[in-house]
Amino acid sequence: MKLNYKRTFFIGLAFLSISGFWQMYDSIIPLMLQNTFHLGETVTGALMAMDNVLAIFLLPLFGLLSDKTDTKIGKRMPFILGGTILAASFLLLLSAADKKQNLVMFLFVLFLLLLSMGLYRSPAVALMPDLTPNRLRSKANAVINLMGAVGGVYALLMIKLLVGGGERPDYLPLFLSIAGLMLLAVAVLFFTVKEKKTAKLVREEERALEIQGDSDGQAEALGRMQEETSGKMEGMPQEVRRSMIFLLLSIFFWFTAYNAVTTAFSRYTRVVWHMEGGSFADCLMVATVAAICSYIPIGNIASRIGRKKTILAGIILMSLCYFAAIFAGAYHPAVNIAFAAIGVGWAAINVNSYPMIVEMGKGCDIGKFTGTYYTFSMAAQIFTPVLSGFLLENISYRSLFPYAFAFSVLAFITMMQVHHGDSRPEKKKDILENFDMDD
Repeated sequence: MKLNYKRTFFIGLAFLSISGFWQMYDSIIPLMLQNTFHLGETVTGALMAMDNVLAIFLLPLFGLLSDKTDTKIGKRMPFILGGTILAASFLLLLSAADKKQNLVMFLFVLFLLLLSMGLYRSPAVALMPDLTPNRLRSKANAVINLMGAVGGVYALLMIKLLVGGGERPDYLPLFLSIAGLMLLAVAVLFFTVKEKKTAKLVREEERALEIQGDSDGQAEALGRMQEETSGKMEGMPQEVRRSMIFLLLSIFFWFTAYNAVTTAFSRYTRVVWHMEGGSFADCLMVATVAAICSYIPIGNIASRIGRKKTILAGIILMSLCYFAAIFAGAYHPAVNIAFAAIGVGWAAINVNSYPMIVEMGKGCDIGKFTGTYYTFSMAAQIFTPVLSGFLLENISYRSLFPYAFAFSVLAFITMMQVHHGDSRPEKKKDILENFDMDD
């Protein structure tokens, strides 16, 4: 059985639209809150954490609702279509609120925008496993994440090209470009992937594989049976549980460091480095492209030295870059080299951390630990905009990189205490499998 790359590409269009939106959101919304409505760093940070607070409740809710939905166009597609249309509409209304400098309208529309994104985020992610046989989901996930990276790069390019200088540029052209991407991507998805028909076909293929006695198919059937009876299995050993706790703390710490930089970077560059317009997007784009290019070498390195050492190397690389940025008083082209290194370090962490969680969850409820992984990463993204925003406002904008460096060091310390989940993966037979990541 081979992966249908064409179909997986079209499925990935939903994730492309989501990634494009969030890249724009993290970069531009803080600027609007401060430059248009003159909100302080602490309040801005709290508002920027709101999407993660909502996500903790909305993602499981709408994921569960879509599981129970049954329509002519499928169970995920109604949420994807409805959420995308609503989000694109509210995005354009947000630009109108910014122009009118109406804070009440802006916050109300922002809340509705985040609700709309929460409406279809889980169903969009769930579409891939729904329409992909179990044994091929690793390859499919690689394609999905590549599509997401394309969406992020597109958003950064549009920021660079469409955001002008001055304190209050017109963001409508940028929002139109992002809304257009979202609507076009999901429209192509809808007309090329027939969810209900494809889901039925995939189920028939898996049943046929098991009936034929294929060893991999039998293993998958056994795996599903084990998942269904996981509640009766022996609990996680104490030493493994200890490693799991330290790994989850590490996840919290490195997300705290990284998200503080990505959320505040557009404001930091304006205040400290005196960069205007969307020029700050160059650094973030360099980091994204570097991460994409590094997945294959990172996969090879991890297969030789193990996941833990690869993660620790990524943390060290990012820590050194954060530390060096403390002394950068103005923008210099060398900053792009540092951000490329940050992208490589972040890829090294992301590619290997989730597989370690899964490895330690063997014999237990792996799904539960998958949810725990997201709980800790989202908790960090709720916590860090508020705390870092408070420091930026009450101490100095120059506290950003010392803050990121401190939490990165904490991540290194806790990661050193992780002694399980480090089985060395086999080298991938397919190049695309090296791009498989979770973020």
